[in-house]
Order: sequence, then C-alpha cells, then structure tokens
Amino acid sequence: MRRRVVVTGMGAVTPLGNDVPATWRGLTEGRSGVAPITLFDASSFPTRIAGEVKSFAVDPSRRRFGRHSLFALGAAEEAARDSGFRGAVDPERLGIYFGAGDGGFNFPEFAAVLTASLNGGCAVKPDAWFRNSTSRLSAETLIEQEPHQVVNHLARTFGVRGAVYNSLTACAASSQAIGEAAEMIREGSADVMITGGAHSMIHPLGVAGFNLLTALSTRNDDPAGASRPFDKERDGFILAEGSGVVILEDLEHARKRGAKIYAELAGYGTTADAFRLTDPHPEGRGAIQAMRLALADAGLAPREIGYINAHGTSTQLNDQIETLSVKAVFGEAARNVPMSSIKSMLGHMIAAAGAVEFIASVLAIRDGVLPPTINYRTPDEACDLDYVPNAARKAAVDTVLSNSFGFGGQNVALVVKRFR
Repeated sequence: MRRRVVVTGMGAVTPLGNDVPATWRGLTEGRSGVAPITLFDASSFPTRIAGEVKSFAVDPSRRRFGRHSLFALGAAEEAARDSGFRGAVDPERLGIYFGAGDGGFNFPEFAAVLTASLNGGCAVKPDAWFRNSTSRLSAETLIEQEPHQVVNHLARTFGVRGAVYNSLTACAASSQAIGEAAEMIREGSADVMITGGAHSMIHPLGVAGFNLLTALSTRNDDPAGASRPFDKERDGFILAEGSGVVILEDLEHARKRGAKIYAELAGYGTTADAFRLTDPHPEGRGAIQAMRLALADAGLAPREIGYINAHGTSTQLNDQIETLSVKAVFGEAARNVPMSSIKSMLGHMIAAAGAVEFIASVLAIRDGVLPPTINYRTPDEACDLDYVPNAARKAAVDTVLSNSFGFGGQNVALVVKRFR
C-alpha cells in the first residue's frame, strides 16, 4: 500500500506577518501587505509598490545571509517547533525538497564595481573588473545570492542527512517541491521532509524585469488596492517576498511519535504547457491536466472539492485562463465551488507563493474559514465564478484544491484533505 503523507508542522514569513498565526489573521481579516517599496529607491520605476516582509528580526550570526535564506530559516524553525520532529527522526530518513529562488541582488556594489571598471562607453576592462570586484565584493556575499544556499543552510541547521533538492520552476516552485517531497515519502525514501519555498526579488533587476514584461500593476497611488485578481480592472500582479515551509511526514511515523496532524496531502499533479514564457496556453490545457491528475491521485471526483485556492495572479490572461480551466474540470459544479486568491493581500511571492497558499488551504480546513479575494469591485464576464469577494467566509470544507501556475508553463495542483 502507498504510504500516506500528512502535514505535521507549518511556518511562514510573509508581508502580512512573520509567522503563521499573524499571516493567517491578516488573510482572514482581508488586510493587504502591499506598500511603497523601501528596499531600494524605486521612484523612477513604473511600479513602486510591493509586498515586503516587515520588521523581521535577523540573528546577528546570519547577518550576511541572503534574504531568501533568512526567511526560509525563520519559517522552517517555526515549522520545526510546530511539528516537534527534531530528535524524533533518523537524520538519514530526513530530507529537504525546496523551491527557492534568489535572495536579493547587491545592486549598489555591483553598480559601483561596473562603473569603476568601464573603459569608456559601455566597454568593461576585464582586469579592472577583477581588481575592483575582489576589493569590493566578497565570495560569501556573492554565493549568498544563489538559490542553492537556502537548502545548504536548512540542511546544516536541521542536520539533514537524507536527500536534499531545490526545484526552481518559477511561480510553481514551492508547490512542486511539496508534491515531490510527498512522493519521496510515499515511495519510502524518507520519513520526514522539510519542504516549501523562499524568494526575494524586490530589487532593481527583479522589478525592472517584470516591468519590462508588463506583468506588474502600476497602480502606485493605491498599494492596498493594486492586486485585484479576477476583477475586470486588474492590471498586473504585485511582486512580494517571503517564505512558506511545511513539514510532511509518513502517517505511521507521525502516529508513533504522537505528532499533531493538521491534514493529509492526498493528491499531486504537475504538467507543462510547452507554449510560451509568460502566457498560459489559451485553452488551459496544462492547468486542466494538472488538476485532473491531482484529483485522480487523491481518488476524488471534482464534486468532492469544497474550496479552490486559486493561483489568481491579477494578470488579465492568468485569471481568465484559470477560470476557464476550472470550468473545464468541474463542469457545471464550478459555479458552486468557492475559489479565492490570497495574492490579493500578499502579492505574488513567486517561488514561495505556492507553499503559503498550501498553508492557507490547510488552515481553511482546520478553521472552517475561506480567505477572501479582496479588491474585487468590477465583475469580468470572462471571470464569472465565486471568488469569495472582499470578506472571509465561514464554510466547513474537508477538501481543498490548491493551484500554482508558473512562467514557462509550469502547472501544479495539490489536493489537501481533512485527516481521518
């Protein structure tokens, strides 16, 4: 028989709070974590707002770590305390599967080195570049910007001696990491997995890149109202940062140590569109198949899903195609399934988004509360489902489908259900 996978711990660092309770409270209260950018001078950028993590206390011994590593460690330590797995699992049966992106970019230092190395115009003198970079930049600073440093720090902190992976599949990364971590437990290669994601792209290159793709909202005069998934007036997503971490565990292992069990991860589906970098397939073929695979993996029919935690980015195409895809999978029942996007409050945490949305899905089951899609003001004829508009809703649900669709056509769907 296939091993069952349960959630025994959760941690989060987000624009709404530096732990799960604060984040969940902000989501259920319908508050926005979006504000003017403070991490750099964005006054000349088309988009000058983002979902920054606020008042995050940094351990002095970690002051040179990248923001992605700091957030991942904060969320993982909360999840570990919540789970209580430390000291109760064989280190060789403990693994990591993470979806970590970059951790910020030391733009001022790189700009200074570049400026000092120019040989007239835009030409760079290699010898001057090497001399200036070695005098101004450190190897530690450079390597801390890399995604792999997150899993390095996690493995060392928790003494992980099992398999360690990092998967960077854009906006689907942490959901894919959670699904793959579950597969490792199911097949018997691990008893406990630390999984989730972390990302921080709120720097000049990150914001400029998404502005060049015309993917970001430019509603700078209304930060709290800028992210408006499924609303007709939506004009792009809001870039955000942070981390979400969950502890997945083999059910029998969790039972033997008397662990608290939040929910069961029952289904996982992943596909690729093989279409375009920024646009989903116009017929939603990848998203549809991912949802169908997740439902089949969970052994559930669409009518058994009580709530959908949407990818819901607040871009014109994503929200339209996600709506179309849900209709294709659920048929007429689609209009009876509540569906909301917490990106309306958090912004888009990129590689970390799916993990935080998975946590919200688990808590929706635990508390019988569906987080809202705030800023839903003008209905769109192409987006005509129940998006739990503007205020949280009490609803007893036993099963949740969580969608994550990333740039490059990466599609992941996860099914979480009440543990019985």
